[in-house]
Amino acid sequence: MESPCIKLCQIDQATRLCQGCFRSLDEIAGWSRMSDAERSAVMAVLDERRLVSAEA
Repeated sequence: MESPCIKLCQIDQATRLCQGCFRSLDEIAGWSRMSDAERSAVMAVLDERRLVSAEA
Protein backbone atom coordinates (compact mmCIF):
# COMPACT_ATOMS: atom_id res chain seq x y z
CA MET A 1 0.00 0.00 0.00
CA GLU A 2 1.32 3.42 -0.90
CA SER A 3 1.69 6.23 1.60
CA PRO A 4 -0.96 8.98 1.64
CA CYS A 5 1.86 11.54 1.88
CA ILE A 6 1.48 14.42 -0.58
CA LYS A 7 4.76 16.06 0.48
CA LEU A 8 3.00 18.93 2.26
CA CYS A 9 4.45 18.12 5.66
CA GLN A 10 3.27 20.59 8.28
CA ILE A 11 1.95 19.57 11.69
CA ASP A 12 -1.10 21.43 12.98
CA GLN A 13 -0.37 22.40 16.58
CA ALA A 14 -3.99 22.02 17.70
CA THR A 15 -4.77 18.62 16.17
CA ARG A 16 -1.19 17.27 16.03
CA LEU A 17 -1.97 15.96 12.53
CA CYS A 18 -0.09 16.56 9.31
CA GLN A 19 -1.98 19.13 7.25
CA GLY A 20 -1.02 17.34 4.05
CA CYS A 21 -1.93 13.71 4.72
CA PHE A 22 -3.84 14.03 8.04
CA ARG A 23 -1.83 11.31 9.75
CA SER A 24 -0.48 11.67 13.28
CA LEU A 25 3.25 11.79 13.91
CA ASP A 26 3.08 8.24 15.31
CA GLU A 27 1.28 7.04 12.18
CA ILE A 28 3.83 8.73 9.93
CA ALA A 29 6.80 7.37 11.90
CA GLY A 30 5.42 3.83 12.04
CA TRP A 31 4.03 3.61 8.51
CA SER A 32 6.83 1.44 7.12
CA ARG A 33 6.49 -1.03 10.00
CA MET A 34 2.68 -1.28 9.89
CA SER A 35 0.89 -4.29 8.48
CA ASP A 36 -1.42 -3.83 5.51
CA ALA A 37 -4.39 -4.09 7.89
CA GLU A 38 -2.98 -1.33 10.12
CA ARG A 39 -2.32 0.90 7.12
CA SER A 40 -5.84 0.26 5.83
CA ALA A 41 -7.25 1.26 9.21
CA VAL A 42 -5.33 4.54 9.09
CA MET A 43 -6.39 5.18 5.49
CA ALA A 44 -10.03 4.60 6.49
CA VAL A 45 -10.03 7.57 8.89
CA LEU A 46 -8.11 10.10 6.78
CA ASP A 47 -11.12 11.38 4.81
CA GLU A 48 -13.04 12.00 8.03
CA ARG A 49 -10.06 13.84 9.54
CA ARG A 50 -9.81 15.94 6.37
CA LEU A 51 -13.50 16.86 6.57
CA VAL A 52 -13.32 17.78 10.25
CA SER A 53 -10.29 19.94 9.54
CA ALA A 54 -12.07 21.73 6.68
CA GLU A 55 -15.06 22.49 8.92
CA ALA A 56 -12.89 24.04 11.65
